[in-house]
Amino acid sequence: MTSLETVSEAPHVSTAARSLHRQLFVWLLMPQVVLWLAAALFTYKLAEHYANAAIDASLSQTSRTLARQVKPLDNGLFIDFPRAAQDILEADPSDRVLYTVSMPPGQFILGNRNLPPLPPGAKPVYGEPFFYNGKLAASDAAAAPESSASGAPASSEPQRLRVAALLLRYGTPDSPGQSMLVQVARSSTNRELLARQILLDTVLPLSVLMALMTMIVWAGVRTGLKPLALLQRQVEGRAANDLTPIKINAAPPEVRSLALAMNSLLVEVNHNVVAQKRFISDAAHQLRTPLAGLKSQTELALLDTKDPALQARLQLVHSSATRSAHLVNQLLSLARAEPESASQQARSRLDLSQLAREISTEMVPRALAAGVDLGFEPSEQGRSCPVRGFESLLREALVNLIDNAIRYAGRGASVTVRVYAKDGQAFLEVEDNGPGVPESESERVFERFVRATHDGTGCGLGLAIVREIVERHAGRVQMLPVQPHGALARVSLPAAVQGLSSS
Repeated sequence: MTSLETVSEAPHVSTAARSLHRQLFVWLLMPQVVLWLAAALFTYKLAEHYANAAIDASLSQTSRTLARQVKPLDNGLFIDFPRAAQDILEADPSDRVLYTVSMPPGQFILGNRNLPPLPPGAKPVYGEPFFYNGKLAASDAAAAPESSASGAPASSEPQRLRVAALLLRYGTPDSPGQSMLVQVARSSTNRELLARQILLDTVLPLSVLMALMTMIVWAGVRTGLKPLALLQRQVEGRAANDLTPIKINAAPPEVRSLALAMNSLLVEVNHNVVAQKRFISDAAHQLRTPLAGLKSQTELALLDTKDPALQARLQLVHSSATRSAHLVNQLLSLARAEPESASQQARSRLDLSQLAREISTEMVPRALAAGVDLGFEPSEQGRSCPVRGFESLLREALVNLIDNAIRYAGRGASVTVRVYAKDGQAFLEVEDNGPGVPESESERVFERFVRATHDGTGCGLGLAIVREIVERHAGRVQMLPVQPHGALARVSLPAAVQGLSSS
C-alpha cells in the first residue's frame, strides 16, 4: 500500500516541485528578452526611416535636376539630356535609377514607360516631391534600358522601388497652365541592406549587453538564494536522530520564518522522541527486577523437582526469562547510547588497546562456557591507540561485539580481538571463524531487531547498539567477510592527536 501511494504521488511532486532558481531566473530573463526584441524592432524601423530619408533626399535632388533638363519652347519641349547624364544615372548597376517624364494625363515624353503610377488618392503639390513605394514587374525591369545597359541579371520577382514624383507647372502664351510629371525611382534593395546593416551593428552590442545582464541576474539569483542553500546543507548534513534547532542568525526574514517553523517542528518531534525513549528506559528498569526474580525462581525450581516433564517446562521458562532479561539490558544500553544520554557524559582520553585487553580478559569465562577460544592481539610493539570518547559507551560497544561473536561463532570456534592505529585512525577488529554473515546482510545486521541467523539467544540489538555508540564518536563500523569462512567486525575511530602512533 505504501509503495503504491509513493508511486502515485511521484508525478505530482515532479511537476510541482520546480527549481526556485530556475523560476526566478526565467521571470527575470523574460522582460529582458521582450525588451531586446522591442529594441531590435525599434532599431530596424529607425534605421529604415533614416535610410528612406537619405534615399528620398537623393531622389528629390535627381528629380529636380532631371526637370531642369526639360525646357518649354513655343512649339513644344526642349529635352537637354545628353548621354553623359544618362551614364551618371546608370553608373551603379546594383542601385539603378529609373526615370520618367510625362505630361498628365498620360502623355509619355522620356524614360521608362512602366514605372508604378501615383497611388490612388495621391494629391501631389506643385513643386514639392511626393514619395511613395511601388513595384516594377520583372518583365518591365528586364526590358528597362538601364538593365540592358548595365548587364544586371533579370529577376523573376517584382522589384520593389522607392519613387519620387515631382509635379511642375509650365506654359507658353499659346497653351498656358500645362503640367509636367517627373518620376525618379530607385531600388529598395540598398535601403533594406542599409537598414539590416544598422540593425546588425546595433543588435550585436545589445546581445552582448543582454548576455552580461543574464550573467549578472543569474549571479544575483544565486546570491539571493544562498541562505536557502545554507539551510539545505544544515538539514542534509544531519544525522537522522539529530533534532537540534537550525541556526538562523544571519538569515533574511523570509528564510528565518521558514527556519523558525522547522525548529518548532523539530522541538515537537524531539519532545515526542524523548518521551518514547524515556518510556522504554523506565519500562526496561521496571522489568529488570521481576525478570531477575523469575530467573532465580526457575533455577530453584529446577533444583528441587525431579520430574523430567516439569524440568523441561521449567527449562523453557528459564530460557525465555534469560532472553527477556538480555533484551531488557540491551534496551537500557541502547537508551544510554542515545545522543541525549551521551551528551550528559564527559569525554575523556583513553587507550583503546588497553580497554580492549581488559574487556577481552573479562569475557574469557563467557567464551569458555560457550566452548569458544577467545584471544587478544595487541597493537604493534604494544603501542597505545589513544582515542577521545565516553569510556562507558566504548566499553559497552566492545562487550557487544565480543558477545555477538561468541554467540554466533559456534562451539569450537575461535574469536580474535585486535587493535592497531593507521593513518590517523584507531581500529578495533573482532574476527571469528564461524559461519559468518551473508554479504547481502552485512549492512542490515546493524539495524535494530535484525538477526542474520535464528541460532543463538540474541535479540538483534547488540550490533545496533555498537553502531549507535560508534557514530556518537564520529567513527564507522563494518561487517566484512573472512575467507574461507567467518566474519570480521571492524570499528574505526578518530585517533587522539597526542601520542598517536601508526603502523
